[in-house]
Amino acid sequence: MARLFGTDGVRGVANKDITAELALDLSVAAAHVLAEVGAFNGHRPVAVVGRDPRASGEFLAAATVAGLASAGVDVRDAGVLPTPAIAYLVAEQDADLGAMLSASHNPMPDNGIKFFARGGHKLADELEDRIEARLRDHWQRPTGGDVGRITQLADGADRYVAHLLATLPHRLEGLHVVIDAAHGAASEVAPRAFREAGAQVTVIGGAPDGLNINDGYGSTHTEHLEEAVVAAGADFGIALDGDADRCLAVDAAGNEVDGDQIMAILALAMKEQGVLRGDTLVATVMSNLGMIQALGGAGITVLQTAVGDRYVLEGMKHGGFSLGGEQSGHVVMLDHGTTGDGTLTGLMLASRVAATGRTLADLAGIMTHFPQVLVNVKDVDKSALDANAAVADAVRAAEGELGETGRVLLRKSGTEPVVRVMVEAADREQAAAVADRLVGVVKAELSL
Repeated sequence: MARLFGTDGVRGVANKDITAELALDLSVAAAHVLAEVGAFNGHRPVAVVGRDPRASGEFLAAATVAGLASAGVDVRDAGVLPTPAIAYLVAEQDADLGAMLSASHNPMPDNGIKFFARGGHKLADELEDRIEARLRDHWQRPTGGDVGRITQLADGADRYVAHLLATLPHRLEGLHVVIDAAHGAASEVAPRAFREAGAQVTVIGGAPDGLNINDGYGSTHTEHLEEAVVAAGADFGIALDGDADRCLAVDAAGNEVDGDQIMAILALAMKEQGVLRGDTLVATVMSNLGMIQALGGAGITVLQTAVGDRYVLEGMKHGGFSLGGEQSGHVVMLDHGTTGDGTLTGLMLASRVAATGRTLADLAGIMTHFPQVLVNVKDVDKSALDANAAVADAVRAAEGELGETGRVLLRKSGTEPVVRVMVEAADREQAAAVADRLVGVVKAELSL
């Protein structure tokens, strides 16, 4: 049986895979498991619950709140707020756990639930497994005054925006920024934070109706933002996703600035400010070689992890580093938050533009993208990849051909019978030719 929890909580089609019954049962099980491991320290526990604006989030949040309260947890319902806001509020409210109802950048019919431990940290795999194992267990229900109480955390947005503004090293007066909020959870707080920081703000994708989240807008659909920035004559724009835990950008000419470029800009700024701990950025193996070489030339080490924000976060915590993220725009700044925060990322990017007086395009020019070719080789025995000598020989030969001007990455899909072949090189033709040869070897050696 497949594990219920994925790399970012439980996710699926709302009211089919993610039902009210499942949300309630997961919440009860989470309360019981956290109580068993001593997370509540013997006191009456408190939880913060939030959601993105999907229509299904209304009943799923209600079920989550009901489950927690029925298990004796006092609930502070924060309503519609970004995922990083809920993580922040769990810590700020000194709560024992948190729950967020969101499917991030997924289409509207999907939804999901993720839990946060005390301090706003994601739960460890071991705790998620214990929660899954405890689903629908028989339990002694509290009665009378022992049931949880539910209150509205009406000033949650105010507290979160104040936190964002307190992090800024430089205000944003003189900047005109277009914000694409993906009709998502940050539709109100992101424009408000930028305006209160001094920027002129134009908003697109900022009218959520419960049905339009991520629909043609946001970080997976930047074409509207590119057009809006140019039409408004703005300095740049940022694109958030549905729960606003990631951020991509667009320069004044409408060119996309991806997560690698954003991390390079922020890493250099933090090194200059003396807050880039260990002079190290933590990124995944998918980050472009151009970023790694550019930062290396500036005295910054790039520590690479497996793909997935949880692996980035593990690497950051293990090494005590302050900045990490992914090419997708999921950027973590541990001095200011426990998870990726798209609004915070955008604010820090804008602060760097304002402080230096340079354009975003100029700042992003610190790195040159190496052409990258990615091929998904389907219907192969991915389990045999690591032990296959012919594939290993082909990879070594490719690496020898590319030298320091390129790299090769073969990795197994976590969910499909697929091997991903990625090649970077100084020019696209070489990258494509090397990738084609490797794909041929993989097919010949690993075909099912």
